Parts: sequence; structure tokens; C-alpha cells
Amino acid sequence: MPGLYTDIPSRPQIDALLNAREAASVSLYLPTDPANPNAAPIAFKDLARQALDQLRAAGTPKGEVEALDEHLTDLHADSRFWRFQARSLAVFATPARVRTFRLPNHLQPQAAVADRFHVKPLLRSVTFPQSGYLLALAQGSVRLMEIAEGVAGTTIDVPDLPEDVASAVGKASIKDRSPARRVQGSEGQKMRMRQYARQIDEALRAVLPSGGVPLVLAGAEPLLSIFREVCSYPDVAEDVVSGNPEGRGDAELTADARKVLDEVHAAALGELKALFAERSSQGRTVVDVGDAARFATQGAVDTVFVDFDATVPGTVDDNGEVSYSEEDDAVAYGVVDEIARRVWLSGGRVLAVRREDVPEGGDVAAILRYAP
Repeated sequence: MPGLYTDIPSRPQIDALLNAREAASVSLYLPTDPANPNAAPIAFKDLARQALDQLRAAGTPKGEVEALDEHLTDLHADSRFWRFQARSLAVFATPARVRTFRLPNHLQPQAAVADRFHVKPLLRSVTFPQSGYLLALAQGSVRLMEIAEGVAGTTIDVPDLPEDVASAVGKASIKDRSPARRVQGSEGQKMRMRQYARQIDEALRAVLPSGGVPLVLAGAEPLLSIFREVCSYPDVAEDVVSGNPEGRGDAELTADARKVLDEVHAAALGELKALFAERSSQGRTVVDVGDAARFATQGAVDTVFVDFDATVPGTVDDNGEVSYSEEDDAVAYGVVDEIARRVWLSGGRVLAVRREDVPEGGDVAAILRYAP
């Protein structure tokens, strides 16, 4: 199965989407499958038609609808674009331009039309890393793979990656006891493994990001501990895939690595929930949508949990007051989205999670920067 081609949005890119205002703003989300690239264009065409129909029904000027139709038709016809996808695709279009993001998490199909973009589902991709890396370490081999849910591991070509311990230190064998070296025996073997590990770490710097994405190690001791001693990558998972990875297929290794990633995410979410409980005892949390909107407007929210599937129809004014609406048919952008937007743009953290992961199980739960 092909690997994932992702475009995780940066904070400035999300800022731009959240700040954008144009009457005819279209947001499309659809699941994609790298193993079945022919299905996504069909789904995209249907969602695009729904969005254009909504615009026409709202009385959008004909020229703007035609410009959007041209952009979306061009994207639909780009066969090469559809060959390189991840788990979901987000499309943000106006009459002037189209922006796309290929995402590693699975999102439900949706077509939204408003005077702003529907960004909340996109925030799911930056709440916790949805993918990671697996470094399979052995004395006789090393390989780096990208891992993501539902996709077989993809081996990454790493320039200058040493083949094994012996070649890394210019020896025919790691057990070479040449008297030319003062350090011999088991101590010498560890020294050579450390040299091997340093060369691996140096090679990885060319392909790994600066951080933020978990790196899972697979291997056995003492090589794992030696690599940790010299590794410069900041986000190495504590848990490992134990045992010599040689002789184990990529699919088996990455399946075990995904279990480690799940544990990493669960631990991170657990720490945030514990912080919420601690701040609750200090009077620094709110779970009411109206309260969250008011504090978000004041820039007083440090962290907000939002149900990324929740829609609360309504608007939030410049003072943070909520006006709820009964119109819930085909509404995508609402109060929860606006709370998330205001928290994000005030420098707070937005956690787009499933409803069961929102403290107290509501639409929102906010940790305040100070007690009100």
C-alpha cells in the first residue's frame, strides 16, 4: 500500500484561514484512500456540487459561483494530484484561490459555505501528531519508516545512513579485536555501537522535522540505550518495539509502533485532563459554551477542548455574547468554531478531540489563564 502524502498546516497557515473573510467561502472535507485513488475525485465532485448549489440558493453573484466552479473543476481534473493523497483532504476555496491540505487523520465528508472558512476539523490534525516515525535499529541493519493509522509502513530513504555497525566504524566485524585500538572486548563493542548511533543520528537530521512528531524505536539492548544517549531528536517515545527487528516485516513492525503511538497520544491527553482537573479546583475552568465564548473573546483562555464534530448554531459578538440560532440544517460554522478561532488567535491552544475526550463530556471545556 502506498504511503501518506501529507501537508500538515503550520500555525501561520491556520492563522490565515481563520482570519480570512469573503462572502463566498467554501470548505470541503473528504476522506481519501491512497490504495484507492479513484474514489476520492468522485466524492469531491459531489461535495463541490453541493457547495455550489448552496451558493446559488443563497443568491451569490453568478460571476463568483462561476469562478469557484472553475477552480473546483480544475482540481477535480488534476489526475496527478489525486494519486498522492493521505487519509483526508481539506479544500478551502474562494473565487480568487484554492488551498488544499492532505491530512493523516480520517475526517467525515462535509461541504460548508459561509463568509469564512470552516477550520475546526482541520485543527484535529494539529491537536496531536496523527503520524510518526519508526527507527528499526539492529547491529546489522537500520531503517527509518513513516507510520500512520491504516497505512502500511513506508520506508524513507535516508542519505548517508550507515548499513551496519561494522561498516560505520570501518571494521570487517564489530568483534574485531585488532590491537591497533586500545579499547577492546565488550567495552570496544559498545564504543563502536556508539559511533554507529552517532552516524545514524547525524543522517536522520537531514530527513526528520525539528520535532513535534513522535519517533518510535524498535530494537534490543544495549543498542537502544546507546542510541538514546546520542540522539538529538527531541520527541523519542519512551516505549519501544522490543526485540531484534531483523527478520520482521514492515507491516508487523509498524503495527506494533502504532500501538506505541496510541499510548503516546493517550498519555498526552491524560496529562491535559489532569491539568483541567487541577485548574478546576482553582476555579480556572469553564464548560458552559456562553462562558467559554466570553473568556475566549477576552483572551483569557489558555487551552480549550472542543468536540470537533459539534455544531452549535449561532454567533458570537465582539463582546463575547452568544446569540443562539434554531437553524441547524446544513450549518457547519457556529459558536464552537468561533470559540476555537478566538482562542487560537489569542495564542491559546485548541484541542479538537472526540466528545468523550472533552472534560465533562460537553461541546467545550476551557482552562483559563487566571481565575475570574
